[in-house]
Amino acid sequence: MSVDLPTAVARAKAAFLCACTLDVAVRKPGNVSLQSGGHRMQASLFIDSATAAAGPLFRRGAGVGERIEAAVEASWSVAHCNTNLGILLLCAPVAVAVERWPDAVTPAALCDAIGEVLAGLSLADAAHAYRAIARANPGGLGKAPAEDVRAAPSIDLRAAMALSAGHDLIARQYRDGYADVFGVALPALGPGFACPQGAGCMSPDASTTAAVQRLYIALLGSFFDSHIVRKHGEAVAQTVMTAAHGWRGAAAMDGEPAWAAWDESLKARGINPGTSADLTVVTLMIAGLAARWHGT
Repeated sequence: MSVDLPTAVARAKAAFLCACTLDVAVRKPGNVSLQSGGHRMQASLFIDSATAAAGPLFRRGAGVGERIEAAVEASWSVAHCNTNLGILLLCAPVAVAVERWPDAVTPAALCDAIGEVLAGLSLADAAHAYRAIARANPGGLGKAPAEDVRAAPSIDLRAAMALSAGHDLIARQYRDGYADVFGVALPALGPGFACPQGAGCMSPDASTTAAVQRLYIALLGSFFDSHIVRKHGEAVAQTVMTAAHGWRGAAAMDGEPAWAAWDESLKARGINPGTSADLTVVTLMIAGLAARWHGT
């Protein structure tokens, strides 16, 4: 199926914005949502950040690192805090892949295209990304013994990410070609998932809501959330993972008092599964790309 480049980029941008909107339109325990703010933030900050970031993230001809840095700066200018660093780190390679291979319209083809982008990351990409990470200053960011983001890089971005891949899920996607996204996250959405369009992103129906929550639980129940580990340690991450296991296979979660109670309990303790949310967004973006290109 042939897709012209302007159409491909426009659809990718729409898929990104819809994924970011679904991220806050659906209640996901510990994350900020339209139903429940938290961590001194409201859902509007995330929507405003996504809107501001979309332009630089899909700037034609820009590299991965350049897009990350410019999008972080644009987000910061409207939110004045870190709302989407992880999302941008994950979505920038996808944006470049769409631009370079607009005919990559299936999950397998998209996975290959993203892998090609990751294989070509440069020292310049690392320099841009380091500045973006230092600027965003995410919670729990410490000082690394090698390739600290506050210093100039000496290796390319993928190699730098590989150094952190053992304890950071986003870095692991760079090292492993988004294996967790395509192997764990996308299958959790189920074959019947259809990415909403337009107003449906802000007001998803019950089927879409259940699919997003199923995806989130699959991620939260499969991996220690990196953001939780950085801020609270592995023991807390383990308790959250165990709690997620209890929701696997649930037919519906939204509207369940226990679901809302878990959400509020995590926020009351300052526990935010932010990395699981970031992976949810990039997965929804990729799912939206495939669906939109097939005319559904």
